[in-house]
Amino acid sequence: MPSLFELGQTVMTRGVADWINENDTTAGFRSLMVQQCLARHSLGDWGLVCAEDKLLNDAGLDGSDRLMSVWVVDSTSLWIITEWDRSVTTVLFPSEY
Repeated sequence: MPSLFELGQTVMTRGVADWINENDTTAGFRSLMVQQCLARHSLGDWGLVCAEDKLLNDAGLDGSDRLMSVWVVDSTSLWIITEWDRSVTTVLFPSEY
């Protein structure tokens, strides 16, 4: 299935990078899960966002607004935000917003 929009440059915060790599046993799993969340985000799967945010995302697919999805990986909440101009997609913790 093709992506619904461009992710632009994909980046993650230092906190997320450190979290992925904090344990050799879970690093591969966490990295793969983040990649899967990014893929689902690009397909318009917004994860655990509330109904109102889902509607805002769906309306924003035309490039008029940023897009946000929420995921839980390994008991940790992650946000994925694609900027309105689709230049950058960032993976971050809610506390880093």
